[in-house]
Amino acid sequence: MSTTRVQLLLTEYGSSHQNPANKAIHRVMVPLIYLSLVALLWGISIASINAALLLSIPAMIYYLMLSFRLGAGMLLFNIICLALCWLAEIYIPIALRKIAVGLFIPAWIFQFIGHNIEGRKPSFFRDIQFLLIGPMWLMSALYRRLGVDV
Repeated sequence: MSTTRVQLLLTEYGSSHQNPANKAIHRVMVPLIYLSLVALLWGISIASINAALLLSIPAMIYYLMLSFRLGAGMLLFNIICLALCWLAEIYIPIALRKIAVGLFIPAWIFQFIGHNIEGRKPSFFRDIQFLLIGPMWLMSALYRRLGVDV
């Protein structure tokens, strides 16, 4: 089996995520960061279109181009995040942006704590695209756990 671009990116990302504590932190914090970004964008309009919806399109295209299977999982996760924002806006009396900031800042603090434990810098310091690869790396781990080929 030949190594695909997505496999190379996932392997490179995984190389700085070997410590069990760092991996555990990432399993929780990366999805929270993703959700908090969607929530922050939810309240912004670009040409009368919800920025979270608008900016999801190129991200989902990127994921689907790297791997249709993993991209499908990321699309489902993105839809869940969008739905959570919609529900939060309706049912939670606190402004969604406040909730988002309240998730975003501590999640990033924990990410850096994890990398301090790991003894390696975050992958996105080398290449900014690893900010998008992190969630896909977790999706690939979930797929492996479920016995789905990546």
